[in-house]
Amino acid sequence: MALHSTTADGGPTLARAGAATDLAELRDVSHRIATNIEQVIDGKSQVVRLAIAVLLAEGHLLIEDVPGVGKTKLAKALARSIDCTVRRVQFTPDLLPSDVTGVSVYNQETRDFEFKPGPVFANLVVGDEINRASPKTQSALLESMEEHQVTVDGVTYPLHSPFMVIATQNPIEMEGTYPLPESQRDRFTARVSMGYPEPAAEMKMLADHAGADPLDSLRPVSTGVEVRRLIDAVRAIHVSDGVRRYAVDLVNATRRSPELRLGGSPRATLQLLRVAKAQAALAGREYVLPDDLQQLAVVTLAHRILPTAEAQVARRTTDLIVADLLRRVPIPRTADEHPLGSRG
Repeated sequence: MALHSTTADGGPTLARAGAATDLAELRDVSHRIATNIEQVIDGKSQVVRLAIAVLLAEGHLLIEDVPGVGKTKLAKALARSIDCTVRRVQFTPDLLPSDVTGVSVYNQETRDFEFKPGPVFANLVVGDEINRASPKTQSALLESMEEHQVTVDGVTYPLHSPFMVIATQNPIEMEGTYPLPESQRDRFTARVSMGYPEPAAEMKMLADHAGADPLDSLRPVSTGVEVRRLIDAVRAIHVSDGVRRYAVDLVNATRRSPELRLGGSPRATLQLLRVAKAQAALAGREYVLPDDLQQLAVVTLAHRILPTAEAQVARRTTDLIVADLLRRVPIPRTADEHPLGSRG
């Protein structure tokens, strides 16, 4: 999608035409996936759109809410909408790290150890109730989520692209749960809550889901190859210096806030920008606007930061703190200029 310097044969025009074609394909495929998911999840179009944006941003999604609101159904519906390898892991207190990553077993015939891949070796990994496993088992996902590889017994195995972890968890106040460590939360690009459905959506659910599970009839509407092509298109979305500066200012504000004892990491800044590029592409734009960052700041930053004891006593959630910071951090003036004007 990148624009190039003017050439005699009309290079920029051709580049713009190619970018428009890429964006048209991206919007078409993402619409098909969203429509497919919404056959199962009623009245949650914003959550569905964000899940697709995280997929195209090469990120990972954490779905946190109380039991029974459709967390696992959303994860399964997204996974089944793409014709690629999908594995589901039910996290339990007795789950071992090797149950996730894989294990080397001795082969009597070859008289050597043979690696048996775990469920993490898939394009889409659905981790159900991830915070019911011990911190040791939760940490088995750290390397794969950050580096797209797994190391077992000193041997490193690459993971295939696309690779996405979609994890669900109940609030940590629920019985039998372990809070995710900071390093694990920081690897999730975004955290969303399903929330209870609207009465009309719940009535529709009762009519559509009472007889049969719509997941059973869900069929893929895209492929892993197609998704990889869309990911490449998202990578080429343009980000101006002003928008980059705004992203840095937002994350820096969390580090300076007196209400927080842990602010956003540089990884948080990078992932905020990546998912903003995906959102811009889904909107049909070749460039990111400050509005994209504002719309995504809470879902990409709030789960990574830690409030002070005083903020907790005052019932100041991290969502509220990030929302307040958004109102206070000024938008750089350069971000208001035409975002493609400084292209070289």
